[in-house]
Amino acid sequence: MSTTHDLTATQLRGAVAALLGEGHRVALVAGHEDDDCLRVVYVLVRAADDARVELTIRVPKDRPVVPSLADLDYGIGRFERELHDLYGITPEGHPLPARLVRHAHWPSGWYPMRRDAGPAPAFEPDVGSFPFVEVEGDGVYEIPVGPVHAGLIEPGHFRFSVVGETILRMKARLWFVHRGVEKLFEGQPVQDGIALAELISGDTAVGHAIAYAVAVEGALGIEIAEQDRLIRAVLLELERLHNHVADLGALANDVGYGIANAHAQTIRESLLRLNKQVTGHRLLRGGISVGGAHVLDLPPAAEITSVAHRVAEVVDICLSNSTVLDRFTGTAVLPGEQARGLGVLGYVARASGIDVDARRDHPIADLPGLEVVVEHGGDVLARYLVRAREVQASAHLLTDLLLRLAGETGSGSVRRATGGRAGIGLAGGWRGTIAHRVEIGTDGRISRVKVVDPSFFNWPALPVALADTIVPDFPLANKSFNQSYAGNDL
Repeated sequence: MSTTHDLTATQLRGAVAALLGEGHRVALVAGHEDDDCLRVVYVLVRAADDARVELTIRVPKDRPVVPSLADLDYGIGRFERELHDLYGITPEGHPLPARLVRHAHWPSGWYPMRRDAGPAPAFEPDVGSFPFVEVEGDGVYEIPVGPVHAGLIEPGHFRFSVVGETILRMKARLWFVHRGVEKLFEGQPVQDGIALAELISGDTAVGHAIAYAVAVEGALGIEIAEQDRLIRAVLLELERLHNHVADLGALANDVGYGIANAHAQTIRESLLRLNKQVTGHRLLRGGISVGGAHVLDLPPAAEITSVAHRVAEVVDICLSNSTVLDRFTGTAVLPGEQARGLGVLGYVARASGIDVDARRDHPIADLPGLEVVVEHGGDVLARYLVRAREVQASAHLLTDLLLRLAGETGSGSVRRATGGRAGIGLAGGWRGTIAHRVEIGTDGRISRVKVVDPSFFNWPALPVALADTIVPDFPLANKSFNQSYAGNDL
């Protein structure tokens, strides 16, 4: 169920506050430029009944100001800062109106999502360095890490204020790989947008492709067949499996248990080869289309069951090791109350006791066999256990889906209505809920895509969890969150 409301700026606060009080959460805030004004769309969703509400306000181009709602919801405050950086829309009354996306050398007054932005001008001298809060006192020192890291990790800067080995405060600075992805969607034929969606975050090709396709289908009034829904669900679980397995091994590796990691990566390699058989691509690209889904071959249920057994053996070996268990337990705790306040999603939320899962709350297919895994410790161990248990749950779900697909014969899509030229797509990606909002022009091409990877909500929780954690445990804590840099740095 989706409803839309056009509001004035004075009506906005009351409407958002009422929806938050009724159990909705903010899924995204999107800026738009129309011929005569700028437009801001607030999308709130509710898990209990899959309700979706769009609130729209319009602001003049010569005075682009919106009232800040940062005091109502932490996530809105970050979206507002993004709006200012990319569209020049000022959130009036924002408690922390610092740059979010735009780094200190980005030219002032240049807003790249505006139609008149033109080519990127030359960078300026440092006109507003990102403000790191300095912690002072006897024995306090700072450790800068990144943005360039060893290995293949993407860039992110982390500033630690430390006493001895204990972290007093950590501040993260991201957006070093901002690619202008949302701008690249503009003017694309709707079907061509799938390939770009698959590249938003390379390890989440299926999740972003599904969210994009569902949004387009909503905009165009397309209803897809049950067989295609089930195939999409299969691909989503295969993507969940290879990512969870990789991280279960990497977490063991971060505490020096390399042999467990070697076994886990062997299992992951078998999954990647299976993916290649299913869609022709090791990361499952090419399986999703607007109006349907396509596979070269379905995975054998026996192979999925075998993977689940092998992963269970690795997990049992890890948790039977006293060193591994000691390093995981009580490390980088994210309390449930703080997780809720920050609006975290996915396995990070579920490890802190929050029962949220878009596969159930915003379903793309009927999944009666779905088990939502929840732990309550909020530490590295809880995040590890959620991932380990989700591998088993995904394997069971896949077995059920493959059995149901064996009885399905129909495929393709049906145009049920004219659509509203705008649609919202929500998908239960392996990191958490992915949101896309799409607008389609009268020429049938994409005019605007707003993308929100769950990492946008989850990254701010990492510094909270790191309080009182020792510096040597930072790689372990970071891997237990394992958020996407590229998915965040659009």
